[in-house]
Amino acid sequence: MKKLIRNGQIVTAADTYVGDVLIENGVIAMIGASLQAEDAEIIDATGCYVFPGGVDPHTHLDMPFGGTVTRDDFESGTIAAAYGGTTTIIDFCLTAKGRPLSESVQTWHAKAAGKSAIDYGFHLMVSEINDDVLSELPQIIEQEGITSLKVFMAYKNVLQADDATLFKTLLAAKTHGALVMVHAENGDVIEHLTEVALAGGHTEPIYHALTRPAAAEGEATGRAAYLTELADSQLYVVHVTCAEAAWRIAEARKKGLNVFGETCPQYLVLDQSYLEKPDFEGAKYVWSPPLREKWNQDVLWDLLRNGQLQTIGSDQCSFDFKGQKELGLSDFTKIPNGGPMIEDRFAILYSEGVGKGRISIHQFVDIISTASAKLFGLFPKKGTIAIGSDADIVIFDPKSERVISAETHHMKVDYNAFEGMTVTGEPISVMIRGEFVIRDKQFVGKPGYGQYLRRARFEPLKRGAVNKS
Repeated sequence: MKKLIRNGQIVTAADTYVGDVLIENGVIAMIGASLQAEDAEIIDATGCYVFPGGVDPHTHLDMPFGGTVTRDDFESGTIAAAYGGTTTIIDFCLTAKGRPLSESVQTWHAKAAGKSAIDYGFHLMVSEINDDVLSELPQIIEQEGITSLKVFMAYKNVLQADDATLFKTLLAAKTHGALVMVHAENGDVIEHLTEVALAGGHTEPIYHALTRPAAAEGEATGRAAYLTELADSQLYVVHVTCAEAAWRIAEARKKGLNVFGETCPQYLVLDQSYLEKPDFEGAKYVWSPPLREKWNQDVLWDLLRNGQLQTIGSDQCSFDFKGQKELGLSDFTKIPNGGPMIEDRFAILYSEGVGKGRISIHQFVDIISTASAKLFGLFPKKGTIAIGSDADIVIFDPKSERVISAETHHMKVDYNAFEGMTVTGEPISVMIRGEFVIRDKQFVGKPGYGQYLRRARFEPLKRGAVNKS
């Protein structure tokens, strides 16, 4: 059935206007004033914003870590994402050294198939570069449409790759049209600091932050940027937490490099003091990189506002406090790293960003949706409201207030990192390809409706061109 959204305040990364949106066959067929369409279902959006669906470029669903598995899988995680206004996710496919890349990709397809309630794609982890990997990469990029490659600079002896692997990945990405993503922390330094802390009997959650200092993130970010310049390639730094890292990205961009940065809602509103909560409550806030001193939040907001950071990912990686986080009761290194963020990403950026005057409403749309769609080969199919684009639409009430709580969220995990926080603005109804997945704040979609997205290759800027978006 055709659908006609009437009288909403349509907002994209560039424009704001009151109008109607006609949806046919899952795509936006017409935008205008006082549209008419026979046999169309009429949806009144008076008093609401009509946003493009959120694109979350950073999730970990059904992911193994430290002897356990994330609490939220592709079913519960994507339902929660939809409640929060996100209609597309890109999840990280982990690979194993010595095994074909295609084997890992098929494992991730099996995790998502028949479960995802929203559309999804994959990033591919690269832990080694050899002849087998180099021969397989073009096929993965071409046939699977996986055009982003993840390299870890941390988690020594588990996930960490050396500088040669990162550099060779950057060279391969330049050749094949992929975007290299890095988890930027100096894993060698962190390992030493961790050994010193444990030898001194320091096992509490706060030492997770104290052994992963901001300087270690800043150093790794700068090193990755220099290697990107040397390779004349392209780089996307995930989950930027601190001034030291953000400034390295800004410096690289001022040189005209294709370097981009992502932060996360938790780093914009939470700080290092949360890891000091008594009775092991600090374990709820253990993820990597860790939360920083509060002053870093102002720097991150400033760089989002001036375009030096482009996107916000959830870094959804949920573990129950009971039974999972508690694995590290006597040793902070055994606390599973990660938190539940996927459902609240959209509302926190709007409430704390637009609502408090830190960013404009157009910047909100760009950061929450459009920039990720462009960087990861999904635009204009995703990330905007335009004729021919997928009808991924969020009808958003800017006046609604709610208190975030584990009692009311839709994730399986037993706590919420933003517990008790009041946010202004809430998704009321959410469509994916013209079909309601959330209607009047109720889930009406179905697991398995989400489609796998094969993404276009990354198109780098010419050297010397400074791109603020």
